[in-house]
Amino acid sequence: MKTNRKLRFQLFVQNSFFVVLFLVLVFLLGFLTYQYHVSRDVTQGGRNTLTEGSVNVLKEMKGPINITAYVVKDNDTRKYINKFVERYKRIKPDINLSFISPTEEPKATQEAGVKAEIELVVEYNQRTEHIVPPQAFVEQDMTNLLVRLSRTNQNAIMFLDGHGERSLIGVKNHDLGDFGRHLEKKGFKLSNPDLLLAQEVPSNGSMLVIASPAVDVTEVEVQKIKQYLEKGGNLLWLIDDEVNLHGLQPIAEYLGLQLTPGMVVDLSATRYGADAKVAFANQYGVHAITKNFMLRTLFPEARMIHAEDSFDNGWRASNLVEVAPNGWLETGKVDDNVSFDNKKDLPGPINIAVALERKYGEKGQRVVVVGNGNFLANTFLSNGGNLDLGLNMVNWLAGDDRLITIQPKPRKDVNIVIPSEGWANLLAQFVFIGFSRILPIGLIVIGIVIWWRRRKA
Repeated sequence: MKTNRKLRFQLFVQNSFFVVLFLVLVFLLGFLTYQYHVSRDVTQGGRNTLTEGSVNVLKEMKGPINITAYVVKDNDTRKYINKFVERYKRIKPDINLSFISPTEEPKATQEAGVKAEIELVVEYNQRTEHIVPPQAFVEQDMTNLLVRLSRTNQNAIMFLDGHGERSLIGVKNHDLGDFGRHLEKKGFKLSNPDLLLAQEVPSNGSMLVIASPAVDVTEVEVQKIKQYLEKGGNLLWLIDDEVNLHGLQPIAEYLGLQLTPGMVVDLSATRYGADAKVAFANQYGVHAITKNFMLRTLFPEARMIHAEDSFDNGWRASNLVEVAPNGWLETGKVDDNVSFDNKKDLPGPINIAVALERKYGEKGQRVVVVGNGNFLANTFLSNGGNLDLGLNMVNWLAGDDRLITIQPKPRKDVNIVIPSEGWANLLAQFVFIGFSRILPIGLIVIGIVIWWRRRKA
């Protein structure tokens, strides 16, 4: 009898000890899950996590971000907004999301300037921007908005116009209109001052862009551009013709540029189905513009650009882009029968872009010169990393070094588009109906039959 009692007591103690340990384990697991969050995105397109560009932007933003969503009390919509913002909060926990119902708080909605049925107001560093669906739920658009709020230099990008230049607002193939629109999305403003009428190049601009004039720039305008540089102005200069600078030779001399006649030939371009006059680059200099930049870029009809440190003017020069390591600089005519002449041509790699920097007063002065304007043209902007490299150059010139980053890329298409007609439409409809209706119903029927047979057995 005593043995049974002792055995029961031991079992009671063991069971109690096990229950206590189990409760302690549950408590510890709950504590760990409350303190630490671990998640993994297993979707093919990575739709539940942010791209590298967005992550880099968030890491550079110091201070909280406040997002106010103006939407009626619709659980589905609010859940979707919460899910979208949560991707950003995983990287930056001090993102604060709040909801206001326009029907219940019309005064607050009106004071915020909200006009759409669903609208998000994003505030950072005492600056605000509004965004509405569908852009409000697209990572690239939301991250671009955060970049605009982060930008410290709000001065306009000025571009020389009136001499057949590649226009930042143009729509022709050789123009830079698409690049200009990307700059506006990043928070830049564009302006094209008339240097024939203006007394000088406006000093309140963030930079001046000279994009390959096709006719001569007047001496009056060249003198004003030189004075602008002498006063510490920043410059982005795209050169398509190194022999005829169309009146801008004094600017090249002031910057200490060395322009070698000839066009880059890259026979390896034929491996990508391109012409030999298209130079591919994946080698970049050591500079803030190209730091951690590993995208391939292409430069049709590129020219050689070289500059050295100047003690007279104080310029410090850096090479940015090298192309055609297996090609050369062709000094003769470039045609289908082009070949390397070791007596006249220069073997690759060929440097086609330089960055110049010097101290001016209390601030620095920056210049970027590229021996090619095609890489930012409407025709070629979307190729490889051309857009990213162009944006990095502009951000550096504007003094926003921390915004120099690989830009967020759109996700892979996760939508199913069913053709509207033809056999493809019938096949798509059959697949859709088969998986969404026939297959589930068939599985239910099979389950009922198996259950019925087992019951009768």
